[in-house]
Amino acid sequence: RSSNVTGVQTCALPICHTAPGGLPNAGGRKLETPFGTIYTTNLTPDPDTGLGRWSYAAFERAMREGISHDGRHLYPAFPYPSFTKISGDDMLALYAFLMSQPATRNEVPATSLAFPYGFRPGMAMWNALHLDPGPLAADPARSAEWNRGRYLVEGAGHCGACHTPRNAIGAEKGGAAYLAGAVIDGWEAPALTAMSLAPVPWTVDEFERYLRDGHTLHHGSVAGPMAPVVRELGTLPAADLRAMAVYLASLGAPVTDEEAAATARAAVDASVAIAATIRGPAQRLFEGACGACHHDGAGPVLLGRNLPLALHTSLSSERPDNLIRAVLDGIAHPATRDLGFMPAFRHALNARQIAELAAYMRERFAPSKPAWNGLEAEVARIRTLTPE
Repeated sequence: RSSNVTGVQTCALPICHTAPGGLPNAGGRKLETPFGTIYTTNLTPDPDTGLGRWSYAAFERAMREGISHDGRHLYPAFPYPSFTKISGDDMLALYAFLMSQPATRNEVPATSLAFPYGFRPGMAMWNALHLDPGPLAADPARSAEWNRGRYLVEGAGHCGACHTPRNAIGAEKGGAAYLAGAVIDGWEAPALTAMSLAPVPWTVDEFERYLRDGHTLHHGSVAGPMAPVVRELGTLPAADLRAMAVYLASLGAPVTDEEAAATARAAVDASVAIAATIRGPAQRLFEGACGACHHDGAGPVLLGRNLPLALHTSLSSERPDNLIRAVLDGIAHPATRDLGFMPAFRHALNARQIAELAAYMRERFAPSKPAWNGLEAEVARIRTLTPE
């Protein structure tokens, strides 16, 4: 492999360009957007349905300018505003990697958005407003490690595609909104900056553990769309993961490992203290459905890890989406081998029971946060977003 292969690995292409049950990079994955349904393209070197007839110049233009080999404008659901920041060497390595993969013939459904969103020439104006083409320039005031982390996060990793909210025409917001959290594919991608609602501030070490292992000492385990991202990140050199962690940690408030540990202990102590005051049907439901794995540390670890739920960002969030989705569908495909599976309760518990369970968990494990409202309606809504 070339020395630039890490730029390829960080792109994590199979996540978006592989349909459920499909072959790697053959496209066809359905992406629901506020503007309509978009189907991802075939990135294998098949000459008829993939990239087989694409020259490197055409590939680079698509990655940097959002224009396909036939001159059509691409929609920014394909994150070319991030990929444009990739260096020339990494861009060439990515092209070589894709062209070296097995060719798979796969006709994917055509994307057809309602007017005006389906008017592709209108993307020229979008690009004029929101695209800054070309590789990312290093910040000379920062260390080489920080600049490497920024390059991987903002460019090949395109973390902002999920973790940055978008404006009315689908562009990532800038300024304080960068990596400030968003909802993607029915999951909340939490803020990665000082706007994070995590019970414990993130440190460099904790970001590194999360990206490498999908689990940390003071934060929850990965689930949903982040799980396959962690699997792909696991192929990166340790130095690259560390650089990403250094950059991400610099976006939050500075905190030492000792301060973070003290905050974690306080959060767990608060959840234990309140537990005895909220006995009732919801508490018994939690003990029966969840308590065998999610306890306060006195019992055995049956599957994977047992992190106190008081440290999970999903319990401290302003919205219950991630918690409800985890309860409904469980975790069938953990990000790493050391993480445990979680059973799905979609067919075991009704909407009222899941709402009561979520309300209890919020009160017990995030006692300083206000109660979530309309939980039963939220459970019913989220049920429709997730597969049976």
